[in-house]
Parts: sequence; C-alpha cells; structure tokens
Amino acid sequence: MTIVLVVGLAFLALWPAYNLALVAFTTRDSAGAGRHRRFDARTPTGHEPTTFWIVVPALNEERVVGRTTAAALALTGPVGSRTRVLVVDDGSDDGTPEVLAGIDHPDLTVLRREFPNARKGKGEALNNAFQLIRDTTLAEGGNPDRVVMGVIDGDGRGSANLLTEVARAMREPDVGAIQARVRIHNRDKVLAAVQDLEFAAIANASQLLRDAAGTVGLGGNGQFARLSSLMRLGDAPWSACLVEDLELGLRMHLNGERIRYTSQGNVTQQGLIDVKRLLRQRTRWAQGNLQCISYVPRLVASRNIRNHALMEMLYYLLAPWLNAFGIIGIASLWGFAAWRLVPGNGPAFLLHSWLELAGAVGVWAAGMTLPGFLWATVHRFQLRDEKLSQLYLAALAYPAFLLLGIVSTWRAIGRQVTKKQTWAKTERLAEEPIAVAV
Repeated sequence: MTIVLVVGLAFLALWPAYNLALVAFTTRDSAGAGRHRRFDARTPTGHEPTTFWIVVPALNEERVVGRTTAAALALTGPVGSRTRVLVVDDGSDDGTPEVLAGIDHPDLTVLRREFPNARKGKGEALNNAFQLIRDTTLAEGGNPDRVVMGVIDGDGRGSANLLTEVARAMREPDVGAIQARVRIHNRDKVLAAVQDLEFAAIANASQLLRDAAGTVGLGGNGQFARLSSLMRLGDAPWSACLVEDLELGLRMHLNGERIRYTSQGNVTQQGLIDVKRLLRQRTRWAQGNLQCISYVPRLVASRNIRNHALMEMLYYLLAPWLNAFGIIGIASLWGFAAWRLVPGNGPAFLLHSWLELAGAVGVWAAGMTLPGFLWATVHRFQLRDEKLSQLYLAALAYPAFLLLGIVSTWRAIGRQVTKKQTWAKTERLAEEPIAVAV
C-alpha cells in the first residue's frame, strides 16, 4: 500500500467519524420532546419575551414579500405575547412598495429607506430597523429584556411553533439570542433538495454540537435576539460584513452573551436551483467568512470564550481555508504521481500502477459519497417529510455540492485579494400571494 493510500485512508477514517459524531447529537431532537413537555409545565421565570418584532429586509422582493409578510403576521407566540412585523423597504424600485401598501394590518410597520441612505447592505437595513424598534420600545415604556427582534428574509416563512420555541429558550435570562433551524421549501428540485439536506440535517447537527459547546452561530434567516442584548452592542449591532449574521454572533459571544439553537422551530427559505447563482451566493458567504478571520485575535484574547469554545470557533473560521489549500495540495500530489506513471517521465512516484491510482481514487470517491447517504437517511427518519428516493438522489449530488464549495472558496480568495466587495442581489422565484387576516 502506498503512502497516498495510507494518507487517504487516514482522512477517510476521520471524515465518517466526524459525521457519526454529528449524527449522535441529532438524537437530541427525538429525545427532547419529553423534556419540552416537562419544560412547558414549569412556572414562568419572568424573563420570557412578551413582544416579538419580526423584521423582513426587502429590496426588490415583489415576487415574495406579500407571502412572507402575511406568514410573519400569522405567527403567534405564547399566550399574552404580541407579534409585530417590520418590513424594511431598502429603496426598492420594483413593485415591492405597492405589494406592501396593499396589506392592511395594525401590527405591520413599513420602514422605507430612501437614497442616499438606501441600499448600503443588509446590515445597515437591520440597524435602521433596530433603532426604530429600540426607540418605539422605550417610548412605549417597554422592557428591552422582554422584547425580541427576529429576522426572516424576504423569501422566508416561520413554522407555526417558531415563536413559542424562541420564548421557551429565552426563559433563561442569560440567553441573548436564538438561532432556529433552516429548511428549504422548494425542495422538489434536486439542487434545492441538496440544500435542504445541508441545512435541515448537516447544519442542524453542527448547530446542536455547537449548542453543547456554547458556540452557536447566527444565520441570516431565523435569528432572534433580545433587544437589550443588541442595545449593549451600540447603535449599530450589524456591520457591513458580507456575512453580517456570522459577525453579529461573534460580537455577541465576545460580549459575553449566550446564544442557543432550536431545532424544534424552523424558518423555510427558497433554495437556489441555478448553479451559477448558487456559486455566486456561496462565494459571497465564503468571502464574508474570510473577512471574519480578523476576529481570531480577539477571540483568542477574550476572557468570555472558554478554551473548548475557542477551539470550535477557530475550526469553524479556519477549516474552509485549510481545506481549500489542502485539496489543491493533494490534487497536485496525485497529478504529479499520475504524470510519473506515463512512460518516459521518470521513475514512479508514490504510485506504481494505474490500477493503484484507480483504487485510491475509488476509495476517496466512496469517502466523499457515503456521508451524503448517511445524512439522507437521518433526514428521512428525523423529519419524515421527504421520500427516501428523493433524498438519496440529493445524496448522489452531494459530492459535486462539496466541490462547488471549494470553488467558491477560491473565488472568494480572489475577490478579497482584488478588493471586490460589491454583489448583485440574488433574484427570487415568484410565489403565489396569500391572504392576510386583519
């Protein structure tokens, strides 16, 4: 057995072990039902949210904003709580203003941002929403500790129990934010089904692991934060970072805030069904992740970050870049070894035959493919809302999805080096509007 096979088998032993460890954490979902029932019977602590503000950032969202706003207005929390919806129209020049004007509901507020302040990024729109909610709460004599600001994107829809689950997690006074599970609602397409496999199964398991480690990250969709926790971050909790959600989570951890994760409540969003658009989205996410590496020194120096939490955060921030360079290194090594197998190119290097190379490639291909089937099986038995055949089809496409992630990472490096920061907005698929009950 050659060195290449030995190294390959070593990595393959770690990869399934890592996935199996994540699968073990997903068992908390099924075991948690009884704990939730017992938790419901507990006496209120006085720290639960009484007001939920659902913020919907909207820039040219005429295709989806009507349905999203209606779904947000329909969300209800625990008895005695109030749900209010704030749509931030960030200078839309399509039919978004007209769609919103057609919705008559006492709990809906539309915040129109005009130029030159409009279209300066999602972070700026959320900061504007935060300032309005903060000022309204204080003017009405509300308690910021019991007011929650949630973010649901223009294509998002929350599950009926979402606010109840957020309130349950926030019974603990030291919890400053909650991240909900994310699903894909147009998962009848293969590419969207792969994204649902990623979010609903793999990312869900990762967040459960991070919940145990105290390192939960916030996502752009389904994040909920106490108003008082956001106020401790100043007038602008969100930044201009390309992944303003990830950065907000890091800032909250550095500030000593506790972030929890709930897999019981979820937010669904549109999956991208065009490879080019998906690559563009993932490149933007990767570039934002690269920007957040600047937080590493602060994380290392912080007294609010425990050692085990620090290791997990460093892995989350640095692993994609180590993997990108590692893949190039391994591919180069194999390519050189294959070139040496061609007669006349010198003595064999690591590999002694084409059959040996084929065997090594086969083992690696199996190692990249099997985890997808593992997660497809977990998805089926955990959520039970998709056919196993559809999930296995998504599992077959999963290795190509991982490769797209590597390409995205290298594109992000190129954009960051050339200081390219501007991005075109991802277009939504049209959705049928639903009626709003007043």
